[in-house]
Amino acid sequence: MMIARWQVQARFGHKQAAIDLMRRWWREIAPQIGWRPEQVRILTGAVGERESAIDVEVEVADLAALGAAWARLAAAEGQDAWAAELEPHIVSGTPRWTVHRVL
Repeated sequence: MMIARWQVQARFGHKQAAIDLMRRWWREIAPQIGWRPEQVRILTGAVGERESAIDVEVEVADLAALGAAWARLAAAEGQDAWAAELEPHIVSGTPRWTVHRVL
């Protein structure tokens, strides 16, 4: 099992709007790529992390499953519009993916 973590920094005063959009993504777009609500959790900075940090963690079986989901994402209905709506709420250049093995 692996955890794919998508990390972004919210713009000042925009964190809740970014979180709300991420929750909407999980309702509307995630099912199109085969991801279920029980595979995900959204985390925000608390102690030792920037308060503006937003991490989305997705549990996947392996790299092949992650790659297949990303391939389906390119064709997911509403993805481009959602990304354009999220963009003003996050700091440019901060989004990144990391992948972790669960031991």
